Amino acid sequence: MPSQSDLETLRSAGPDTDDETPLETLLEEYTIGRDDHRHAPAFVIRPDEVQTVLRTLREAAGFDHCACVTAQQYPDRFETIYHLRSYADASREVSVVVPTPIDEPRQESAAPVFETANWHEREAYDLVGIEYADHPDLRRILLPETWQGHPLSLAYDRQQPQIVTLAEHANPIAGSERDPEGETLFLNIGPHHPATHGVMHVKVVLDGETVVDAEPDIGYMHRCEEQLCQQGTYRHQIMPYPDRWDWVSSGLLNEWAYARTAEDLADIEVPEYAQVVRTMGAELSRMAAHFIALGTYALDVVGEFTATFQYAMRDRELVLDILEELTGQRMMFNYLRLGGVAWDLPEPREEFVAQVRDFLADLPAKIDEYHDLLVTNEVVQLRCVDTGVLEADTAKAYGCTGPVARGSGVDYDLRRDDPYGVYDRLEWDVVTESAGDNFARLLVRMGEVEQSAKIVDQCLDLLEAWPESERTLQATVPRTLKPDADIEIYRAVEGAKGELGIYIRADGTETPARFKIRSPSFSNLSVLPELVRGEYVPDLIAAIGSLDCIMGEVDR
Repeated sequence: MPSQSDLETLRSAGPDTDDETPLETLLEEYTIGRDDHRHAPAFVIRPDEVQTVLRTLREAAGFDHCACVTAQQYPDRFETIYHLRSYADASREVSVVVPTPIDEPRQESAAPVFETANWHEREAYDLVGIEYADHPDLRRILLPETWQGHPLSLAYDRQQPQIVTLAEHANPIAGSERDPEGETLFLNIGPHHPATHGVMHVKVVLDGETVVDAEPDIGYMHRCEEQLCQQGTYRHQIMPYPDRWDWVSSGLLNEWAYARTAEDLADIEVPEYAQVVRTMGAELSRMAAHFIALGTYALDVVGEFTATFQYAMRDRELVLDILEELTGQRMMFNYLRLGGVAWDLPEPREEFVAQVRDFLADLPAKIDEYHDLLVTNEVVQLRCVDTGVLEADTAKAYGCTGPVARGSGVDYDLRRDDPYGVYDRLEWDVVTESAGDNFARLLVRMGEVEQSAKIVDQCLDLLEAWPESERTLQATVPRTLKPDADIEIYRAVEGAKGELGIYIRADGTETPARFKIRSPSFSNLSVLPELVRGEYVPDLIAAIGSLDCIMGEVDR
């Protein structure tokens, strides 16, 4: 174990301190090699010391956010990578690399240290085949339990037949009921029910009307997005795919996640003008996504085709009109390019700017309408205040980000904490609420619509003042992009739902050797059982809606 002096040295290291030397000292006893990634030192450790190393990094070094878990297979080994960040300072990153033998891919689980690793490791086991000792519930998460083989392992036989059998539903708490004299009811919600916000199946155990346990069952629409990206070229074929991850108008945010990762991977510097256009487009996408969240949440908690839903769809359509003018598409934009954007603002330029200004000018009155319809609504208050409470420490343990975490007082936003685009040049605020309930998450999204409007307005000021001769849209990028072999990188942006990150490992060709998507909805949804135990069934529906998960992003 590290000495007390080593721990004190690392605890005293501020955000501006060079942490690599103390990290080396702290992990010296466990490090068997180095495999540094872009933007993050990477320490290779033994598979039987995972929990000790991760606990040391969390408690002594402040890396309390397990952002992503990536699993992959090489010809001679399996490998799990834990990408750690700090909620207090997102610019501090470290990776822990755990190799395991090709004939026995087994290692310690990180779930006892970071609860969010529970689902991530289940996915790694399901798709790659790595086994995690001491995992609390190691079983498949995307594929049926009867599936033969692991699709991302090199030995996987794609031609083998698969027989998926039907099994009776079992009570997940059988034998451990709270009241031995009473009875529990097993209730299936979904996977087709509109209250699940997509094809998600929730297995609920009830004691009377009280939720004893709830388990989200995902994987009903797994679309192999990571594998599709691994077959596409960096330069031309990957960019259309991100629009389809979180398809609720978040396309430009998704595209930026890939662009930021690939541009850092290939050392591409984006022109400043293109950064401004990206920032404006991204915030318009965020507003459209939040309008969907507000409107559908009104349906969830009020239970009818409400005025709020219709108003939200009206305002979302206005945003989509603007995005269509900018990108040529209303949903699947494919507007960003590595090194910039596809084209400039539409002509006549003055009319487009006026269209956006008119929308922004009308927004304050509409925000007041939403407050009247939702915030002061007695039904919404009864359904949302003090229900679905998520404590800040629990949110961090599950890797929650975005409005879900900020609704619990976790002041974490990558636009400010790990700046990109021109966010660090603009005046805006990170919206947080401290209550941690369903109502707080609603308030955060409403506040973020206002902040996004402020950002868009400032971007318009910059674009209007930009000299025409200096409006550079794209950097010079080779037609065939082949990053150097063995470069690894994890980068993220602040998506509509939270931290949307991508890990890429290059192998010297024009396609990635490994492409891993860290979707915010995946980690956010895993916390659902913590929100609903002890609540009623209607509170369960309100909690699902408050997470604002998109199943295309969860299943990928």
